Amino acid sequence: MTKSILDPARLEDIEFSNDEIARYSRHLIMPEVTLEGQRKLKAARVLCIGTGGLGSPIALYLAAAGVGTLGLIDFDVVDYSNLQRQVLHGTKDVGRKKLNSARDRIKDINPNVNVVLHDVMFRAENAMEIVEQYDIVIDGTDNFPTRYLSNDVSVFLKKPNIYGSIFRFDGQATVFAPHLGGPCYRCLYPEPPPPGMVPSCAEGGVLGVLPGVVGVIQAIEAVKLIVGIGEALIGRLIHFDALKMKFREFKIRKDPKCPVCSASPTITAPIDYDQFCGIPQAQAEEDAEPPVPEITVEDLKKRLDAKEKFVLLDVREPFEWDIARIPGAKLIPLGELTSRMSELDSADEIVIHCKSGVRSAKALRQLQKAGFGKLANVEGGILAWADRVDPSVAKY
Repeated sequence: MTKSILDPARLEDIEFSNDEIARYSRHLIMPEVTLEGQRKLKAARVLCIGTGGLGSPIALYLAAAGVGTLGLIDFDVVDYSNLQRQVLHGTKDVGRKKLNSARDRIKDINPNVNVVLHDVMFRAENAMEIVEQYDIVIDGTDNFPTRYLSNDVSVFLKKPNIYGSIFRFDGQATVFAPHLGGPCYRCLYPEPPPPGMVPSCAEGGVLGVLPGVVGVIQAIEAVKLIVGIGEALIGRLIHFDALKMKFREFKIRKDPKCPVCSASPTITAPIDYDQFCGIPQAQAEEDAEPPVPEITVEDLKKRLDAKEKFVLLDVREPFEWDIARIPGAKLIPLGELTSRMSELDSADEIVIHCKSGVRSAKALRQLQKAGFGKLANVEGGILAWADRVDPSVAKY
């Protein structure tokens, strides 16, 4: 049975109005929750990092459940591409700060919730100060720097870290809490992967309803830890396959040599992993190879208008090509480049692009190793083209 993480002394001054009693009545009549459990929820302070795909169901359901203080960290603005899954935000919010639209939606669901906005990038210099104000940290992000930083800070401050991740049709969730006997994120993955090694949702896509399932699981775990009911996902990881509609459970254990939560940690202070990720691997690659030659989308436009002779190579997937393309480009997906390299002439100048510039840089390196010399990568890819050259090109 899960024990509540809250100090009972925090509940002494918690009272409810008649409106709140009516609002939470379906909780109050549950013998596992009752008025005492609802007091714990009202006394609780939960931090949600990110108000996107996972953060949306997390924030919506914790607000509806009556969590007293909900902290939100985000510094992004709402984009049309968010609306397929980020249900905190609506069409009218496009262009607004996500924090502002999230606050308005939460207040509409439950005006009793104290919403605290942290309009900052979660970084080493502010992470400890922010996290220490809360009882629970819920990671609703999709990038490794924040994931490792939130894990490490939660370990240092002895806060449960409710983890969730999503990609395409797969999701997973667990609770990292070494101070409660479980492992931390680094027990599974001691070191961050090199930059660009693992695609993000923006690069690989995600089924829009998937974060709803995983985010709700994260919200459930927060409620259980606060109220003190059920069996928390400590030491257990749930994997969800939406295509097969299957849940699988994996046991995860503490690593006695974990660099953060072991008896002899080697990491004892927050690190900004956007700078750290991939070192020394990335540094070794940087030392061994010259920088990728790049061209701006403005320069590409000038060269196309001047009808200069070069090959514009698109290394995205065919389904991306169907969404948007630059006129005159030749499509060879990155995964097919090695087998189709004979379609290119090493004597030609080749300008390569993808969605944002990451895959095209990899393609350029492959061509360099194969002996191609006149190469350039389009900085920012077709997204930059749509932003700065041709707004009629669809962004995705």
